Amino acid sequence: MSKPDELLVDISAMVESAQSNQMSLTVVVGGAVITGRLAPEAVWRERVSEVLKDSDRLGPFSGVFAADRAEARPEGGEAPTYLHFHLARILQGSIGIPETGGMYRVAIRDVSAWTVGDVSYSDH
Repeated sequence: MSKPDELLVDISAMVESAQSNQMSLTVVVGGAVITGRLAPEAVWRERVSEVLKDSDRLGPFSGVFAADRAEARPEGGEAPTYLHFHLARILQGSIGIPETGGMYRVAIRDVSAWTVGDVSYSDH
């Protein structure tokens, strides 16, 4: 989308302000279907940093995601421009990748379609 969907921006802002990770959402971005739960950016960054920290090869990158490096948004500041998914999967045919869920950051302006809820899939 050239202009971000205002309702999607409002949902993202509510997730950020309430510090909630219970909102399930499914989006279409560049033809890919991503389904999972939204997380506040600071929580998402912290989780990504923790995963990277435990890796021998990727450990040095963990600091880039540290929550204190997140851009500070003043109260009532700019609207969110990204969705931060955790426990998310890219749906490919009848399977979800990765099976255990992953961490995805999606630009709201790139979302071409969306629905509330986590789309289920079958491994069979």
